[in-house]
Amino acid sequence: MSTGGFLVTTDLENAGNVPQNRRSERQRAITVAVMAEGSIRIEQLAARFDISIMTVHRDLDELDGRGVIRKSRGMATAMSTALVESSDLYRSSRQLGEKESIAHAALEFIEPGQAIMLDDSTTTAHLVPHLRTKRPLTVITNTLTVMEQLRGTNGVTLLGLGGQYHNWCSAFMGHITTTAIKAMRADLLIMSTAAITDDMVFHQTLDTVDVKQAMFESSTRRILLADHTKFGKRALHALMPLTDFDAVVVDGETDPTHIARLRAKGVTVVVARRPPSTR
Repeated sequence: MSTGGFLVTTDLENAGNVPQNRRSERQRAITVAVMAEGSIRIEQLAARFDISIMTVHRDLDELDGRGVIRKSRGMATAMSTALVESSDLYRSSRQLGEKESIAHAALEFIEPGQAIMLDDSTTTAHLVPHLRTKRPLTVITNTLTVMEQLRGTNGVTLLGLGGQYHNWCSAFMGHITTTAIKAMRADLLIMSTAAITDDMVFHQTLDTVDVKQAMFESSTRRILLADHTKFGKRALHALMPLTDFDAVVVDGETDPTHIARLRAKGVTVVVARRPPSTR
């Protein structure tokens, strides 16, 4: 691969990811607990999750470094900022059932043999465990957690996009990343968004917009995944109108007026139904 990326061809089954996955799940649970309470003592977290004080300190140090939680004087305190809501740990705990249903619907757009781009969204992350059913595939992503999940998957050629690493979203962004993306052409882009306002896709940071824009321009077909809560949110930077996408996949809780309005504009809207296992 060219500037800013690295090629990983994987031949082994997913092995060695269990400790990382367990730590990520625990940190996600800690984040949800702290945000629910506002602040909580470190000793209480240790007791609640049946882990050592030292383990709590390590987790909180990492979460503090990502700007999700502030750790000080034996306390963990939630930070009510746009960065918190943008963080992958916060986003990954929201609308789990809806995201899973949307991921199942999006899977229908993928065909074996394709080169697909995946962004750093947590909705897209729900698609990753199901990709083995569509092998062989080439997967291009700037998201470290996706790379870790796919690195041991037979039949998947993984193109990991390098660049400046952003801890808050577990993804690489910046000029190096966009340069690498522009040097490729993918069959399909599957991405999500932080907010939809006036039928436009918005994100909180310019770095995110730049990467998604580059992915969009380097892909033949573009699919947007958006659960119903995205229609009521706001973010700072506009990316593009929904009419630019080949399809928009929403969940069954989406207001029918949004669906009707988009279809009247010529947007292909797919309404995902929750799979039986998540009902």
